[in-house]
Amino acid sequence: MTPPQPLKDTNLFKPIKVGSVTLQNRLAFAPTTRFRNTKDFIPTNLIKKHYEDRAENNGGLLITEATFVSPQAGLYAHAPLIHTKQQVEAWKQIVDAVHAKGTFIAMQLWHLGRAANASVLKEYGGLSYLAPTAKYYDESRKIIADKAGLELREFTLPEVKQIIEDFKNGAIKAIKVAGFDFVELHAAHMYTLAQFIDIASNERTDEYGGSIENRTKLVLDVVDALIDAVGADKVGIRISPYTTYQGGSGAESTLMHPIAQYAYLYSELEKRGREGKRLAFIHSVEPRVAVGIDVQDAPEYSTEWVRQIWKGVLIRTGSYLHQEGYKNLIRDVNIDDRTLIGASRYYTSNPDLADRLKDGLELTPYDRNTFYFGGNYGYNTFGKFGEDAKGKDSVEANLEAVALS
Repeated sequence: MTPPQPLKDTNLFKPIKVGSVTLQNRLAFAPTTRFRNTKDFIPTNLIKKHYEDRAENNGGLLITEATFVSPQAGLYAHAPLIHTKQQVEAWKQIVDAVHAKGTFIAMQLWHLGRAANASVLKEYGGLSYLAPTAKYYDESRKIIADKAGLELREFTLPEVKQIIEDFKNGAIKAIKVAGFDFVELHAAHMYTLAQFIDIASNERTDEYGGSIENRTKLVLDVVDALIDAVGADKVGIRISPYTTYQGGSGAESTLMHPIAQYAYLYSELEKRGREGKRLAFIHSVEPRVAVGIDVQDAPEYSTEWVRQIWKGVLIRTGSYLHQEGYKNLIRDVNIDDRTLIGASRYYTSNPDLADRLKDGLELTPYDRNTFYFGGNYGYNTFGKFGEDAKGKDSVEANLEAVALS
């Protein structure tokens, strides 16, 4: 394999204004859920070091792991919340550490819907297991729910309205208290907001179901609430039109094509932009991946329609670093003057990813087996270029996750 080519002369390493800040490059650390928080969903010392290391000599944009906006947003063990005072204060320490390195950071706001784990909801204190329509996306989720004695049910209309309030409150805490530069609304990968959009998971007959406009209403209601609460220039949104993950329709669906389902959303966001409420960015997931896994022999779907509709800053994520010579990355980042490139898996194993891409240095392969491991090994044990990774038996590899306070 030929050595990677330096990308220092591409648009990837030109400054760009995003919202109210100017990034020094157009590389984004895409969200990577890694479950290193405490049992009380508080960020830890390990998480602080992880983001701090990736902020060093960077100047671009880091996007946090998906973070629950409330307990009822759905819970996974050792994932983060931004709800209690201690959780918010812990996140503020991380934001301050990233800012001290001259890099910017966004928090991804999360709501699970039917993707939640019923047993964790039950254990936390009798939370409800909710979805746009009471329809499990696969048998495994039904088995977990049956075992927990917590049946999936449909959001009532007041509970739908509470989703909007939870996202708004999470955004206020992230921006106005913890000091994040942006929040990224998670409307991708068939979590709650995407479940409302997708005809495969939404069979409602009220104002949030039926037509494309109605199925898109919740995400737009949330967007509008966040614009009012923290300002459009502080808000981004992640969308994955082609996903089949967790029951998404995908491009081969006989129900509705992704362009039909999602062009309306992009156009409504563009409409807000033309009216003076342009979001900081849209983060669009390419069809080459499905939540961190390359789609084998994926057809080449053109996503040019996204760029044609949305005229603001666009983050594009999807296997860009897996192609020899970074052909797609170079093409897409140079196609205009408003595109950022997101990376996730290789950011796990290359804390100095920005430097390596800039100078054409080899990338350290990631280890998928350590992605969701509870300790520090495979998390903060990868070195910068020329440094050896720390082994399982090293002291650093076995550091405990301790809540930030």
